[in-house]
Amino acid sequence: MKRFQVPGEIAIRVPAGQMHAAVEALFGALGCPRDDRLRCADALLYADLRGIDSHGVSNMMRLYMAMLKQGFVNPAPSLRVLRETDATATVDSDRGLGLTIGPQCMDLALEKAERCGIGSVVATNGRHFGAASYHAARALEREMIGVALTVGGLAMVPTFGGEARVGLNPIAIAVPARDEPPFVFDASMSSVAGNKLRIARRLGSTILPGWIATPDGTPIMEESPVPDDLMMLPLGSTRELGSHKGYGLAVMVDILSGLLGGDPAGFERDPGDVSHHFLAYRIDAFSDLEGFKDHMDEYLRGLRETKPAPGQERVLYAGLPEHEAELDRRARGIPYHPEVVEWFRKTADELGVEHRLP
Repeated sequence: MKRFQVPGEIAIRVPAGQMHAAVEALFGALGCPRDDRLRCADALLYADLRGIDSHGVSNMMRLYMAMLKQGFVNPAPSLRVLRETDATATVDSDRGLGLTIGPQCMDLALEKAERCGIGSVVATNGRHFGAASYHAARALEREMIGVALTVGGLAMVPTFGGEARVGLNPIAIAVPARDEPPFVFDASMSSVAGNKLRIARRLGSTILPGWIATPDGTPIMEESPVPDDLMMLPLGSTRELGSHKGYGLAVMVDILSGLLGGDPAGFERDPGDVSHHFLAYRIDAFSDLEGFKDHMDEYLRGLRETKPAPGQERVLYAGLPEHEAELDRRARGIPYHPEVVEWFRKTADELGVEHRLP
């Protein structure tokens, strides 16, 4: 949506490699070992390259730097398996960022799927893991289907609720095709991603009706600036518009990511202590892989070629606009707000880190 995009006339285009190096260096300055900081930088630049700016460096680096400095995040976590079967595992994240724990858990799920046809890994005692689609998409290079879920904060009111009891709890799924860009869906179960509100504040954009609620839980049903004190509404906004569906899906994520691994409900845990769930499906355990990819191409092409409604340019599917954004940003650089680039330069100087940012 244009309200979340940095205007072209002020955007500073930075090559992905330059920003990746700067991000890696900042994580390194705060004690993250090489493998961990590389995984963290990969996750953040994945988001920026694909236009998922809400979960890229603009929003998330400040949060991660603060969490590391405060000791809330372990800069060098050691993943520990607590319980395991051939197809499943529960692991302790050792207070590590999901940016580095998530890829390891998804790879474990993929290894189990190679053997069993399906792999499922729950990670407890974790911290924020960035864009859920980054983890799900690791399955694509192995021609599998990947799913990633996480308990995301505690900011959403239940339908009819007057206090936050549920996380934003995103769900991501990545499905390979043959010639069409893969289907990659990634969305929180709230009406709008919480991090997009930070972007709206930075850009001075307004928010649409039905995205948020007042502190007492009353839905705000008119376009307005982002208030200082708010709560998030479930996907669907109100019961009449289907908020019970977003609310129910958010609870499902909490159960599969948290309670299934032995954790209490999100509202009974320390803020920022989160859990994740990673699933991998080996397609040829269910059907013919090549036939599946052909059917996916037919399906996605059929969606893309759907006749658009009056006033609309074209029909999209999840993953297509991100694919197009990645082609553009790899060629022309990632567009950042000047304030973001200045923050990176200032922070790098404070930590004595070299960078090549413009």
